[in-house]
Amino acid sequence: MASHKQVSVFILSSCVLLGLCMVSQSQASSSDGAVNKVKASSQTYDSGDKVNLLLYYEALCPFCANFIVNQLVKIFQTDLISIVNLRLVPWGNTVIAANNSWLCQHGPDECLLNTVDACAINVWPNLGTHFKFIQCIEHLHLENRHTRWQSCFGTLSLSPTPIRNCISSGLGIRLEAKYADETAHLNPPHKYVPWVLVNNLPLQDDYQNFVDYVCRAYRGNNIPKACKPQSLKINSSEIANSVPEVCYAERSS
Repeated sequence: MASHKQVSVFILSSCVLLGLCMVSQSQASSSDGAVNKVKASSQTYDSGDKVNLLLYYEALCPFCANFIVNQLVKIFQTDLISIVNLRLVPWGNTVIAANNSWLCQHGPDECLLNTVDACAINVWPNLGTHFKFIQCIEHLHLENRHTRWQSCFGTLSLSPTPIRNCISSGLGIRLEAKYADETAHLNPPHKYVPWVLVNNLPLQDDYQNFVDYVCRAYRGNNIPKACKPQSLKINSSEIANSVPEVCYAERSS
């Protein structure tokens, strides 16, 4: 098993790429003020009637990628964003081994990209900014080009330096450890990803109808156009009769 190395965004060492998808948690045990502040702020939503929408995902699950790129983006393409507090939690089905190494479901690249996403959420707290960056990476993944994820910096005119510093300092690993703990304490436990919650209600295999759930959960007076009856396209019956588009978590017996 490969020992942990601080991961560089720009030079991926053989330890990371060929380490059997294992990233040690040795650095994750040391907490710092920055990480604690991130966790506190991530669980603090705006006051008022906004609906809390949470997505637990992993970077290289194709169904997560499709959901982020083609469906979740709807909240930005409509006025739905006016009633939504969206949080992304990039950990997914990663397993922590007996030696505290991380085993990512889709290989070592996923360990890296989960950490990149965690850093993006931290260094660009503006939802629109970090969502666009993550969406860019997931779009590349749908085209089997996720190894070119660094091109998203140029595409979005973002500096790579904050992400590089986040990873090389070990902050990214500690951020991921926080997400691991949060995911492990989901009640009920997640069965797969994408795992979507609306006001703490897991949508399970009906996650693609998240817009309907958000609209029904909204208790405010300023109903967005996206929630008007003519705007909603409900296909729950079709989804119920189809094979769930998910990446299942592997549970130890």
